[in-house]
Amino acid sequence: MYSIKEMFYSLQGEGAHSGRPAIFCRFTGCNLWSGREQDRAKAICDFCDTDFIGTDGSNGGKFKTAAELAQAILSLWPQDRKDCYVIFTGGEPALQLDDELIAACKALGMVIAIETNGTKPLPNGIDWICVSPKASAEVIIERGNELKLVYPQTDAMPSRFESMQFEHFYLQPMDGPARSENTSATVQYCLENPRWKLSLQTHKIIGIE
Repeated sequence: MYSIKEMFYSLQGEGAHSGRPAIFCRFTGCNLWSGREQDRAKAICDFCDTDFIGTDGSNGGKFKTAAELAQAILSLWPQDRKDCYVIFTGGEPALQLDDELIAACKALGMVIAIETNGTKPLPNGIDWICVSPKASAEVIIERGNELKLVYPQTDAMPSRFESMQFEHFYLQPMDGPARSENTSATVQYCLENPRWKLSLQTHKIIGIE
């Protein structure tokens, strides 16, 4: 059984694949925050801006089998159904994404990406691994395609992750009331530390999901 908050077709707004058409499949649940506002202050990750509670979002629901969910994902892709790119996200997708769902998506010709906090093991067969560390949580996924760090985080400064084996290192300004200041600080850090590239939430800038 898979619990899905929402699924939608849009453009990837962040990181190395910014601008790429994709199906976003958002799982419910996270291991770093309950998702309830009353718990935010004591959460490991207290700055999350995503609703991942329940299954009431667009195209959300409970899916009994991997094949059923894979077909639902593919139905959101344009008609020719070629080169379907699906991004599993959350919450924390590693709590639910498994070998069966990977196999079902691959059987339908999908390219599979994940956006994870990196604290849980991942199944094999994922084509693009993006790890986004959160606060003091231990990151066990130390290699992949993209490390995308929300900045600044007192307990997750960039230097902590530079020895990890990723192809791309991105800093993304933390959203919220201090977004302008955070953006300036992120730009400055990238200029002073050119291994890091700037990632912006372009979907918010242009007003899409």
